[in-house]
Amino acid sequence: MTVVGPFGVSVRDPALEADVQAGLSAVEAGLAEATKSDVPFITETAQHLVRAGGKRFRPLLLLLAAQFGDPHAPGVVPSAVVVELTHLATLYHDDIMDEAEMRRGVPSANARWNNSVAVLTGDFLFSRASTIVADLGPAAVRIQAEAFERLVTGQILETAGPREGEDPISHHLDVIAGKTGSLIAVAGRMGALMSGASEAVVHVLAQYGERIGIAFQLADDVLDITSDGGESGKTPGTDLREGVVTLPVLRLREMAARSGSPDDLALCELLGGDLTDDGRHAEALAALRAHPALTRARQDALSFAEQARRTLEPLPDCSAKTALAELCDAVADRTS
Repeated sequence: MTVVGPFGVSVRDPALEADVQAGLSAVEAGLAEATKSDVPFITETAQHLVRAGGKRFRPLLLLLAAQFGDPHAPGVVPSAVVVELTHLATLYHDDIMDEAEMRRGVPSANARWNNSVAVLTGDFLFSRASTIVADLGPAAVRIQAEAFERLVTGQILETAGPREGEDPISHHLDVIAGKTGSLIAVAGRMGALMSGASEAVVHVLAQYGERIGIAFQLADDVLDITSDGGESGKTPGTDLREGVVTLPVLRLREMAARSGSPDDLALCELLGGDLTDDGRHAEALAALRAHPALTRARQDALSFAEQARRTLEPLPDCSAKTALAELCDAVADRTS
């Protein structure tokens, strides 16, 4: 058994292992090439996050999805590069909106340079992704365009917040489906499509990608609370400190509204206040870690991961299917 990728996906088939490893290496080379410019400064800014690394979760999923057709088809690696370039572009833009100072252990582009450089670099990456996808055919162009619309819609929904009377948790899930699930769905869909898999397989892997994408982000919500900052490399409670409302907080508010518990209401008030103070932040983080709302949020992540696993049932049994099933566990209950 060999472990491939950052999520500990076990691969028992040497041929599959070789294909995935070779594919990931080719994607890295493709990312390096796609982020080059005749203007050295653009190359520097565009390769800033590429060089910082990352999980490459979307290319990994795409390469596994391609195993249900011809994994060596000419469009497979370029489509993985497109998906990752699109993801990287959204990170540049997200960091501006969140006023983030760090990304992947290095200063964010907006912190290292400024907002203008960061937003234009994100636009540059989107343009390079569009150039590559144009060579993959009209179907790929449409898939990319639809995904971009969903990405933007998810961000707008998050910025606007839930409408009056709308369930905040349902709204949060809609935001996640747009901002995260949509592009991971594209990874499953494009991997199968570019490999020549059947339409039924393409549909299954798109659904799988959407559901595991939601599980991925919900697990991130939990990880923000549970992380010790060591193994994960994440600063615990970053979302709390920045006032970003995540699923554990929403579950807490839901429980407090139902129970009317003074302790729960007091914690809600604490979380709704200024958590830039280290003492208040530490108090809030400790209280949320001990609250059943965190357990419920973790269960939500596991539930979406299980939905993703069940989505795979119509696919033929093979090493790639096993790896995708194991990815569900690795994503939903991860430590980094």
